[in-house]
Amino acid sequence: MRAMNKPIVLSIAGYDPSSGAGVTADVKTAAAHGCYATTCITALTVQTTERVFAVEAVREEIVRDTLYELVRDLPPAAVRIGMLGQGAVAAVVADFLETVRPPHVVLDPVLRSSSGAVLLDAKGEEVLRTRLLKLADVITPNVDETAILCGLSTLKNDQNHAEITSKMASWARLLHRLGSRAVVITGGHLNEAADLLSYGDAEDPQQEWFRAPKIESRSTHGTGCAFAMAIACNLAKGRMLREAVREAKAYVRGAIESAEGLGHGHGPMDHLFRLG
Repeated sequence: MRAMNKPIVLSIAGYDPSSGAGVTADVKTAAAHGCYATTCITALTVQTTERVFAVEAVREEIVRDTLYELVRDLPPAAVRIGMLGQGAVAAVVADFLETVRPPHVVLDPVLRSSSGAVLLDAKGEEVLRTRLLKLADVITPNVDETAILCGLSTLKNDQNHAEITSKMASWARLLHRLGSRAVVITGGHLNEAADLLSYGDAEDPQQEWFRAPKIESRSTHGTGCAFAMAIACNLAKGRMLREAVREAKAYVRGAIESAEGLGHGHGPMDHLFRLG
């Protein structure tokens, strides 16, 4: 049998029929990074670039069997976890990670869609906080997801850019105390795109900012998925975390800038712009 030279990266996420986010977007992101993607679908959705209309969770037995059969045949060099949908599925994924211990785990805690749809139930959030955060090498919540994970229901609408970024460092420390080894809080939707990488000692972590001018574009659907998957691909290829984050940020920026403006809402990025 011919050996595969491309690193295998497993995507555990939902299915987005518009292919801007979820497993289909992860397949494209992996291809753009010279990796081979395997997938485990956790939920089916009815969605377009405009909004999420419906969500149907996949039975936990199907998720469990998919994960263990995949890893037996195609062991991954890294795993990207996205939308989980419900607590039973989140528990199955936690059991899988505890049993298999993949080399690299990137957790993108998908809690809400940009249109406000709930993408993880309360039981799932509890599994995420108490089990999955500890099992991931790095988590990549956006500012709103970080606030929820830290116990804040929502951000105040009157908080400005400076107020939010000043709190991101303290929020990262809270996530470390919950068990996260490394955190990237993404703030691409802020007035100035600002991502914070925090890692190391929970009480005194090393923290580094990645700043860039905000891109004015409506082709931003699935940026969090692509960012997390790009980190997973870079880790699978042997990059150190700081380099993996930096390269993932550059990839997402290029994919947004190359997008064609598809759909009537927030359209997909051009995940394959490097191959064009």
